[in-house]
Amino acid sequence: MTDVTTPKAEPTGQTTPVLIEQSYGLLAEYTGTAEILRAARIVRDAGYTRWDTYTPFPVHGIDPAMGIRPTRLPWIVLVAGMTGCLTALGLQWATNAFDYKWIVSGKPFFSIPANIPVMFELTVLFSAITALTAMLVLNNLPFPSHPLDRKPKFLRATNDRFFLVIQTNDPKFDTSETRELLDETAPVAIEVVENDDSEAVLPKPVVYGLVLVGILSLVPFALAAKARASTSRDTRIHLVPDMDFQPKMKADRRNPFFDDERASRAPVDGAVAVGDLRDDTQRFEGKLDGQYVARVPASVHVDESLMQRGRERFGIYCAPCHGLSAKGDGMVSKRAEALAEGSWVPPSNLHQEYIRKQPDGQIFNTISHGIRNMPAYANQIPTDDRWAIVLYVRALQRSLAANVADVPGDQQGQIR
Repeated sequence: MTDVTTPKAEPTGQTTPVLIEQSYGLLAEYTGTAEILRAARIVRDAGYTRWDTYTPFPVHGIDPAMGIRPTRLPWIVLVAGMTGCLTALGLQWATNAFDYKWIVSGKPFFSIPANIPVMFELTVLFSAITALTAMLVLNNLPFPSHPLDRKPKFLRATNDRFFLVIQTNDPKFDTSETRELLDETAPVAIEVVENDDSEAVLPKPVVYGLVLVGILSLVPFALAAKARASTSRDTRIHLVPDMDFQPKMKADRRNPFFDDERASRAPVDGAVAVGDLRDDTQRFEGKLDGQYVARVPASVHVDESLMQRGRERFGIYCAPCHGLSAKGDGMVSKRAEALAEGSWVPPSNLHQEYIRKQPDGQIFNTISHGIRNMPAYANQIPTDDRWAIVLYVRALQRSLAANVADVPGDQQGQIR
């Protein structure tokens, strides 16, 4: 097709403009954002419905200038996100609270806070995939081939030129009137866009290639399924070894470096692990010459911070049974009494006289090794923390057995 303004000689001597109704449309070229916005408003007000603009970058105000209504995409993505959220919630309920109930540390089978991470992930996943898919569908994408691709000037749409095209299949399209309308927008040039007459069917080699790629993409899944359903003497393929395989000798393995070919070596006589030296029996055992020490050893630095540490550790390890005031009325004890209906033996009241008269070392020993139903806490509570608990127990005992003599002299007159 030639340009609409190009005359064609007729045998009668008259000239007639060439019609372009069989082409794709008319393409107008502009140099700036103000020009493309003005042209879009003119075409919009003229009532055209099958037209579009192309800019090298997003132009603020182009949507209202073209009369584009808000897209339905946000609503579609909202529905997809809600679907993903409910799918995650239902899946976790079905697996944890219905199909495969498994008690983990007394936690509930179904809990919203525990399910939030998976709910968040599926919400984002469903929304993202739907946003991409819906955008392609609503815009009739992708276009393997388009008539504008055949225009060399149109390549500048990604650089420094702005274009507006009115399609010939628009109900209002008229060769002369549409050309006159575009002339009013003061474009740099107006060209006819011919229809793309290339073959719409994909070439057979491309089709065969896509089919082959699709088949080959199933091979890894088939190999994985085979590996799960069969056994083999060969080690599995480890594509990402990370730190799974290191040049080291594991315990009880053969090591030809040593004469006895044993990887595990016996410790040197008299060797002590770092932090395990126990030469101070007063500090680590609460004893001196086999007898319990009367007071906290001098090697333990006693100050207010250690007392506060003892209060904290007591609340964690001791208060559940002995209670916050050490009277043996903790939550565990109360619950056990309610369930056992009188057969529960409550923890000791640490304010009893025989306990108050015990040396500090004996209380330390009880915490370390346990007594009767009380378990040992030496493996859970560090040495200095056990002495801190002893200090706090002494403070609790004194709080209920104090007398006037324990009050500083300058404050005794304030006691009523």
